[in-house]
Amino acid sequence: MAKPTATIDVVIVGAGFAGLYMLHRLRGLGLSAIVFEAGDDVGGTWYWNRYPGARCDVESMQYSFSFSDALQQEWRWSERYAAQPEILRYAGHVADRFDLRRDIRFATRVTTARFDEVASRWHIETDRGDTVTAQYCVMATGCLSVGRKPDIAGIESFAGPTYHTGEWPHEAVDFAGQRVGIIGTGSSAIQSIPVIAAQAAHLTVFQRTPNFSVPAHNGPLSEEHEREWKSRYDERRHAARTSSRGILYEAPLGDGSALAASPEQRAREFEARWKIGGLNLLTAYNDLLLNKEANDTAAEFVRARIRDMIHDKAVAEKLMPTNHPIGTKRICVDTGYFDTYNRDNVTLVDLLEDPIEAITPAGVRTRGGMFALDSLVFATGFDAMTGSLLKIDITGRDGLSLRQKWEAGPRTYLGLMTAGFPNLFTITGPGSPSVLSNMIVSIEQHVDWIADCLAYLGAGGAARIEARAEAEDAWVDHVNEVAHATLYPQANSWYMGANIPGKPRVFMPYIGGVGAYRQKCDAVAAAGYDGFTLTRQPAITAAAAE
Repeated sequence: MAKPTATIDVVIVGAGFAGLYMLHRLRGLGLSAIVFEAGDDVGGTWYWNRYPGARCDVESMQYSFSFSDALQQEWRWSERYAAQPEILRYAGHVADRFDLRRDIRFATRVTTARFDEVASRWHIETDRGDTVTAQYCVMATGCLSVGRKPDIAGIESFAGPTYHTGEWPHEAVDFAGQRVGIIGTGSSAIQSIPVIAAQAAHLTVFQRTPNFSVPAHNGPLSEEHEREWKSRYDERRHAARTSSRGILYEAPLGDGSALAASPEQRAREFEARWKIGGLNLLTAYNDLLLNKEANDTAAEFVRARIRDMIHDKAVAEKLMPTNHPIGTKRICVDTGYFDTYNRDNVTLVDLLEDPIEAITPAGVRTRGGMFALDSLVFATGFDAMTGSLLKIDITGRDGLSLRQKWEAGPRTYLGLMTAGFPNLFTITGPGSPSVLSNMIVSIEQHVDWIADCLAYLGAGGAARIEARAEAEDAWVDHVNEVAHATLYPQANSWYMGANIPGKPRVFMPYIGGVGAYRQKCDAVAAAGYDGFTLTRQPAITAAAAE
């Protein structure tokens, strides 16, 4: 028997940090809301990504909510870079502290979202038979939440257990005494490889493309550091919101140009930042991501560090990225990654020289031979930015599906809305800073903008808001123009969709900076939501609303 249709103000899809804060803000507006979450608990990315070594690459004191001073003062982080279990506990604490769970439907995946043009409402269906009608739908589905496995012959034939870093089991995985293979050397692999190598009898790493990585120099947070940071939280939060990445780094040196410095000056500055750890290396000079010659100075510094760290020079050469400027792919922050290749129980297979021919029941067969394995790990990334949205059958005005609309690449206005899809908001969607920023800073900015927008619509008696096509076109052009003024498009990265066969090659996030983007969004709102069409509540019958 079908469940009765529920009628509410807002449906939120996803109970990660974006969905949790969105629900909190909507309650403050007096709006009714339901969150649908595919997982069994809150946390989003941090609920699913439980692979060994999973850790945030933004420092803990910055990777947290700022909307509640009591929350940010009371919560205590244990490490400079928080590990997945601690971040998940934080998400749970937020949900409990603000009593959010009572409006979340766990283990429930949204399958269909269809806009009713007559009633100006969204009709939502789930895999558990729920049907809900809501005036607004907010997609808080995350940017890195749909994992992908490579298209390799025989992938389903492997006799041992297989794992994907983005869909890791909730119970502990013990690799002790096993021959383990891991395919991929992106962020999740770089974090997990040192941990797996310490457990396994032997670890074979299958690398297609080497990646740049910098040391985290992670460690416990001292009470003194925590007190000092919290004493200046207000000014630091403001600085982050108006910065380029939403993250506070060491300031650029001198006049900001790497090419204006002498080789000796650059070497000293890069070395000092290498010792600090994290992504501070890329903020040493302002032109590292704008000028290839400047970028080469930082890239070669890191390659030299790799040469120093790895004993086998042939292995070191294979691990040194040469096919993209440093920072144009997601640069990784690691703990002991390169040192791991000095272990006797670790083998690196360069797939450019020795490609995989097939996965067999016994292991992985490359052109050069057979690698017998007991377990196989896929660290092969995500269908980033768009995958979680296109996994849902979303239909807007005139029967247009989002898949059709985005066939040639995602198109949005400000990363917040898409023309043809009224009352549908995306948090940190394509066309916004999102993955190029501190995600929580960007999440808070988007949620606050959406909440203020809904309050404005309610006060003005409007039932519908939709991005205008010409505003969307202008924003897409601007996003592309800004991206192509940098070195980012020179890399075949997941920012460009290059990791998904057949996916359009479009630079998806907005690289113009968190602060500049915030100013643009605020200006649009201050101008009465310039670039959007607002429509008053239509007169409809009770039957049409069903």
